[in-house]
Amino acid sequence: MNAKQLFAIVLTILGIGALVYTAIQLLDNRSDSFKNLMVFGILGFIFFSSGVKLLRTMRDT
Repeated sequence: MNAKQLFAIVLTILGIGALVYTAIQLLDNRSDSFKNLMVFGILGFIFFSSGVKLLRTMRDT
């Protein structure tokens, strides 16, 4: 396992964690401000998509 694969896995896990956190907080009635949740959601989506894309391109080569 090289450094790129490890980095891609970490990005994917961080993205999933941020998306799950956002979903839980959106369903909770006592959630934080909507602005903070949008930041977590957008960052989670970016991390998740970039991690998956990096894993996919490494497996093709």
